[in-house]
Amino acid sequence: MTIAFTPSESAPVETESAVVPEPAGPFMAEEPEFWEPSAPEVPEVPAVQETDQEDRHDQEDQDDQHDQPHDPVVVRDARDFGVYARTGGWAFALKVARSVRPGGQPAEGTARTKVSAKAFAEIAGCSPERVMRYYKAWDMAADDGLVPQFEVLVPGEDIELPEADVWLSYYTSRNSASSVRGQAISAAAEAEGIRPTKALEVAENPTALRAAILADPGTAEAARGALLDRMKEDPALQTEMARAFARTDDLKKAVASEAKAADRIGYVRQIVENGQIKTPAGQTVEAPAELRAEAERHLSLLDELDDSEEAGEWAGEAYDTVKGLVAKAVEEDPALRVQERRTKFYNSLQKATKVFEELTLDEVMEEDIYEADMLQRLEALQEAIGTCISALRKATTTS
Repeated sequence: MTIAFTPSESAPVETESAVVPEPAGPFMAEEPEFWEPSAPEVPEVPAVQETDQEDRHDQEDQDDQHDQPHDPVVVRDARDFGVYARTGGWAFALKVARSVRPGGQPAEGTARTKVSAKAFAEIAGCSPERVMRYYKAWDMAADDGLVPQFEVLVPGEDIELPEADVWLSYYTSRNSASSVRGQAISAAAEAEGIRPTKALEVAENPTALRAAILADPGTAEAARGALLDRMKEDPALQTEMARAFARTDDLKKAVASEAKAADRIGYVRQIVENGQIKTPAGQTVEAPAELRAEAERHLSLLDELDDSEEAGEWAGEAYDTVKGLVAKAVEEDPALRVQERRTKFYNSLQKATKVFEELTLDEVMEEDIYEADMLQRLEALQEAIGTCISALRKATTTS
């Protein structure tokens, strides 16, 4: 708020008897007569018994007297600053609200002296858009009954303004707030319990956001959490992040390491939650009580780890321990042991069959790719298969 002052207003005259005006020019000779009728409680010479507190008060009075003659311009600036400190942007919004009449509104009564936002901006040396942002903030506050409507305001009129903290709830300093993107950011900010202007400022300055992430671990952690939440609903972002990780060797190794740890933790968790184990050959059977209890113990240790702690070593230890117990359980159960070996043999046979079936003999005949060791390897394989067949027939006859 701009307030004009006369020189007399900037240096008010104290009327209390304790404040003695400084003598000037022609009155110097009359000084003793001026002091004779003064009140007895203001001695000309300080008493010897005067306390420390009285000394301090006298010193403060002297300082006040010394600081009284202020330049009117300084006083005006100080008072304007005080108004802004108390009311924030409301002080400037009032100037707009009482002086601006946007185009299309009738110029009647007190509105005749008001000007358009464009004319006001030209006088102020700023853009009409900035003026209208203050205008709209006042309009929203007026709709809420916080400030008077424009029609009752007269140019130059001062009113009691709301507190400064309320201003940011109505004022948006960025044009992006009215866009679809800005509205989405504002809505998300309100959902997080922060002012939309803060989120809009960050969104419009990605370089500053990058600098904060690079310099501050806390900001980086907040950005990480936000990206993870965003990727849950943004497949395109998922693909971009996966591609970025795959193309960076260090990140690719880190992802592989974390994936391995996650798989091992999942193996232990599955035993605890489902009460089943998966044998090396791929069978799924009920987990013995001892094994399940050990898996629960390791899982509780893993769940107690902080996010900042490395889980890979703990996951490896839990996996190796549980895996050893699974192998022990298989060996101690005769029926399970036989079934495990049968399954393992059958799996190997299936793999060997698939590999052999994928050999393309037509290419051997059409292209000159033949090598002597190829025939030797096939002959050795044929001999091994024959031995295997004989062993199986013997086992069948014996059983």
